[in-house]
Amino acid sequence: MSVNATEATTASGPMGMVPSGTTGATDENKEIFLQLMVAQLKYQDPMNPADSSEFLSQNAQFTALEKMQAVADQTAQVLQATIAFGASSMVGRQVAYTLADGTQGTGPVQGVTFGATGPVLDVDGVDVPLASVLTVTGSESAPTSATATPSTGSTSSTDS
Repeated sequence: MSVNATEATTASGPMGMVPSGTTGATDENKEIFLQLMVAQLKYQDPMNPADSSEFLSQNAQFTALEKMQAVADQTAQVLQATIAFGASSMVGRQVAYTLADGTQGTGPVQGVTFGATGPVLDVDGVDVPLASVLTVTGSESAPTSATATPSTGSTSSTDS
C-alpha cells in the first residue's frame, strides 16, 4: 500500500499537517485524515485487503491526539490568565528590576499593559517586562499601625 507524495502533501504542509493554533485546524486535520484513509483504500492490494481494525486504531489515535491538543491549548490559556492576574496584582507595589540592557531600578508599579510578548509593568514611566522583575515588596505607601478587627456586635469595657 502506498500513497504518492503529491496526494499526501497539501498547500498547508508536508503530509497535510496544519500547524497548531491555526483557525479550523482540527476540521482540516480530520479532512486530511479521511482523505489519506480513502487513498489507502483506493490503492490497496485486492489480494491483501487492509484490516478494518487498523483504521479504527488509527482513528482512535487521531482522536486522542486531538483531545490532548485541546487540553494543552486550554492549559496554555489558563497559564496566560494566571500570569495576567499576577501582573495586575502588582499595581501599587514596589518592584526591583533589571532590564535586558543592564539597566537596574526600583519603584512602584503604576500600571500594566498586556502585549503580544506578555505583561509589561509601568514602573515610574519605565516599561518593565514581567520577566525582568527581581523582587516585589509591599505597597508604596503601606498602611500605618491602624488595623481592622472584626466586629462581633457586642462591646466590652473595663470599668474598675
